Amino acid sequence: MGHIEHKKNINANKRLSVYVVTLSDTRKESEDESGDYIKKTLESAGHQISGYSLIKDDEDLLEDLIVKVCGSEYKLKTDGVIINGGTGVSYKDITYETLKNLYDKELYGFGELFRSLSYNEIGTSAIMSRASAGIYNGKIIFSVPGSINAVKLSMNNIILKEIGHLYYEISKHLS
Repeated sequence: MGHIEHKKNINANKRLSVYVVTLSDTRKESEDESGDYIKKTLESAGHQISGYSLIKDDEDLLEDLIVKVCGSEYKLKTDGVIINGGTGVSYKDITYETLKNLYDKELYGFGELFRSLSYNEIGTSAIMSRASAGIYNGKIIFSVPGSINAVKLSMNNIILKEIGHLYYEISKHLS
């Protein structure tokens, strides 16, 4: 079965439950335009939000949250996590390092495609993005920059188009 048939498959269009995380040392929940956009866009596409956290750029906080949310003991069913923030090159940007140590499988194509699409919008500054995606404990994880433009680009051009297909692929062995 090719990718078009997979996307048409009823299981690839399943309503998913997604946890949203914003990493920021300065933003408050009431000012989290990017986190709000992710939540509203997911809900508009028929998915549900299993939770939301705004946390500081801290490896231990992020790792503990991901392990908890993706664990079998977490109260709410979660199929995936979308993280925004902490993907740049400054000392405080720890999202990629934290996630690469957790991923069971990294989806290198996501970061490559994101940077390619981003290049079309912002030029060579796209090299500073360390957007990534992977699978951890049977859950899909996407990590994108925290700017609203980057969030819109990733959600509208990649994530919403592929999250169902990815879920189908990683969960079909469980059926």
